[in-house]
Amino acid sequence: MKCNRLKSAMLIAIILLPMLSFSQDKYDENTAIDSMADDASWFVQSGAWLPGVINTTIVTEQDVQHLTIYADEKATNSAWEEEPRMKSTYDNPYRVSLFSPKNGEDSQRLWSQTKSIGAYGLGVAGTLALLPESVTHWKSNGEPLHEKWWDNVRQGPVWDRDLAAINYIGHPYFGGVYYQSARKSGYRQWDAFMYSTLMSTFYWEYGVEAFAETPSIQDLFVTPILGWVYGEWAYNKEQEIRLSGGTVWGSSALGNTTLFFLDPVDGLGNGVNHLAGAQIFTAGTGFIGVDDVALANGVSERHYKFQVQYAIGATSSSLQKKTNYYSHTNNDPVTYSIVGISAGMSYVAPSEYWQLESGMGASFSLGLHFSPAFSGHLTYTRAELTDTQSRVSTTYENYSVNALYYFNSDTPLRPFVTAGIGESMKDMDRKKKEFQVNSGLGLHYQINSNWALQGDWRYAIGTSSSTNDHVTTTKLVYRFGQGENQT
Repeated sequence: MKCNRLKSAMLIAIILLPMLSFSQDKYDENTAIDSMADDASWFVQSGAWLPGVINTTIVTEQDVQHLTIYADEKATNSAWEEEPRMKSTYDNPYRVSLFSPKNGEDSQRLWSQTKSIGAYGLGVAGTLALLPESVTHWKSNGEPLHEKWWDNVRQGPVWDRDLAAINYIGHPYFGGVYYQSARKSGYRQWDAFMYSTLMSTFYWEYGVEAFAETPSIQDLFVTPILGWVYGEWAYNKEQEIRLSGGTVWGSSALGNTTLFFLDPVDGLGNGVNHLAGAQIFTAGTGFIGVDDVALANGVSERHYKFQVQYAIGATSSSLQKKTNYYSHTNNDPVTYSIVGISAGMSYVAPSEYWQLESGMGASFSLGLHFSPAFSGHLTYTRAELTDTQSRVSTTYENYSVNALYYFNSDTPLRPFVTAGIGESMKDMDRKKKEFQVNSGLGLHYQINSNWALQGDWRYAIGTSSSTNDHVTTTKLVYRFGQGENQT
């Protein structure tokens, strides 16, 4: 039996610990930072937004006599959208900047968050390691933990049989948690996704969880990809709640609890720092007014609300308060809009090797649409087919990682070719599976920026047996966010 107790323990820990986050610092508008005129002029000229700033505005250099910025000094988060970016920043839109940040990303904050994630996860794993084998299933026949880990790593990855709620709700949730650690450290969406991919793969799937079970194929893809979608939603939802005073339905307690679950790493970091009376982990959130405004040309523009107190005139006694907006166009070409899911029906014609009759099944896929001409997907097909010998209904599964190249990508109707690798399995038995290489043809019709229809035929050949399966699929494709308009 697969060991789900580790995942359950992580969820229980998160449920029991939100009380630590109730000490999250609220905006302290009594903390004033008096800036010199030169500092204010730099702030005006650069158009930058200081992380944690509560009351500021953009004014001309000639207007600035005295500037008071109210700030939450403990807020450490930042946002990629804080500063306008030159178009050259996106010359290589899929460049990864995690290890060589060049655009103001806070790598020190991200490293601190990474250490905190490691501490929480290893703490839970250490606790479970001390429990009896009958509880954790972490040892088998007296096999040491490190040997158990190596055996699981060598055998994987496999298509796991965990509960759907764990695979498709729990894993995307934690993928979103990893994602926010980078996103709130000033990294753009693509870098935050790559961070989530690295953490979910090497820290969790091939790290902590590999002590308990074999790494999972669907977890390797579902965790970071759907985690990107959830993480960006949670990232923006947190801003929305904080802008409303930190309450949900008028309740501060419900607001604090919601904020904790949206980003438990930050919440736990605040709690640990509060209990220790020192900054053990870099954590804290100080968002201000943010709005996405749709423009007539279909481009979205992100508005940041700022408020300042400044003096106009010869003396500082003529202080006036003014509200203004600083805005810029969010022109990052890579956002969660490249994520797509699909569902449809398949006609499966397995080879004689499987001793199964042909029949209908269901097909699902999850992928990234890197451009209108290229995408990559994890595809899963399942059909209940009649065994030619026993005449009993038997499960046939085919799962593969495929690349798709589309012709005429600037038109709605796009022929494409596809190729990939995967496995076919009979009766949900890993001893009855075959590794396969597949290729095929298809036709894609783009209905609008978010929706498309797609049909394809794939031919899969076994590398160690005489399997040559045919799968023909028709499905509906959905792109998140702005969909194809983003790319």
